Amino acid sequence: MYVCSCFGITEQQVRQHADAGACTPRQIASACKAGTDCGSCVRRIQGILGRGSCPRRERVDQGLPALTAEAQPADAVAEAA
Repeated sequence: MYVCSCFGITEQQVRQHADAGACTPRQIASACKAGTDCGSCVRRIQGILGRGSCPRRERVDQGLPALTAEAQPADAVAEAA
């Protein structure tokens, strides 16, 4: 089923991005543009994300940094160096 009609993003694609570490609608938008045009799908994306675990949130709950070097975008790692 489509979540974002503007960009043709399915619920399965949102779940795949969430499994890859996206924990917020903004992170989903960065991964696939869903929610960046008309915005009508943002609540649906929030609902999908609210049902699963979030690896980043779990790391923060454990007192660890939210992003590891492997999970950070290449440009963020380069800026940190």
